[in-house]
Amino acid sequence: MSSKKSVMCGGVQIGGGAPISIQSMTNVDTHNIKAAVRQTKQLMDLGCDIMRIAVPDKDAALAFGEIKKQLPDVPIIADIHFDYELAIAAIDNGADAVRINPGNIGSESRVRAIVWSARHHGIPIRIGVNSGSLEKDILDNMGMTADALAESAMRNVELVEKMDFDDIVISVKCSDVQMTFDAYRKVAAMTDHPLHIGVTEAGTYEEALMKSAVGLGGLIMSGIGDTMRVSITGDPAQEPGAAIKILEAAGARQKAINFVSCPTCGRTKVDLAKIAGEVEKRLSGTAKQRKENGKRPITVAVMGCEVNGPGEASQADVGVACGENKGLLFAHGESIRTVPADQIADALVDMVSKLD
Repeated sequence: MSSKKSVMCGGVQIGGGAPISIQSMTNVDTHNIKAAVRQTKQLMDLGCDIMRIAVPDKDAALAFGEIKKQLPDVPIIADIHFDYELAIAAIDNGADAVRINPGNIGSESRVRAIVWSARHHGIPIRIGVNSGSLEKDILDNMGMTADALAESAMRNVELVEKMDFDDIVISVKCSDVQMTFDAYRKVAAMTDHPLHIGVTEAGTYEEALMKSAVGLGGLIMSGIGDTMRVSITGDPAQEPGAAIKILEAAGARQKAINFVSCPTCGRTKVDLAKIAGEVEKRLSGTAKQRKENGKRPITVAVMGCEVNGPGEASQADVGVACGENKGLLFAHGESIRTVPADQIADALVDMVSKLD
């Protein structure tokens, strides 16, 4: 499920039933065209569908144009704060979308100028609201709440809609996971516009992954979200993989190989963690090949004993149930043969290689 309405960001559809797209943002100086192009390519290779680049001044807007010329097939969003002229300059220089917060752009006439330019060039506008940009009257009346974020977003959406512009994406982000979750649910109930979801200022990798998995995973499983970013302090190359993991865990993307292993208990008579780690590592390349070749998703199970063996993992394409220093190989719940513990990884990888 996704938003009913949709927009096109370059060649990527957002909303309207399209798969949830992954975004990231360059963190190199936009003026350094070579570095920005290199990082953009890297992030796209890692799994991004859409890129975002900051445009802090007029020279950056010109650099943005050169970056776009070198990457004509990459959907790139211009990230704008405060200066409406920079938004127009970025649009004129080939932006596939522009991210603004109308509340910090200034007068209605300035917002209207951006809308006119976006309409003229046929690109969408992302209306981005966050906890640091709430209007004073909303903040005074509601405080820093999910209701306040939703109210601000819809106020700005209505402003742009009154200008006869409908190619809108909405985001309502803050660093509080519960507040972000609640705000998106409120906005989703009030509009059919596509939603860009994310927990902003989420921290370094482990903290950001946990917060994003909880907040974004919950939204995705509720049918909310059309495009997403996992915001991580540091190297943005960490972001696409984290987003893919969340989408797979939430069931919004299928894994080429779904790897299942039990947590172990006192019944376990082998070093299951070692066996599972080796199997998972060796199958990573196989997973990539299966995905590239369009093969069906499969499940591989590594289980510690007969309790968590072919019974609980009967849906696995292949698996092993371990005993004392040995393992019973099975396929679709049917026993195949028993092998010594030190041969389990080889045997499972071999079985996987023979699957369609």
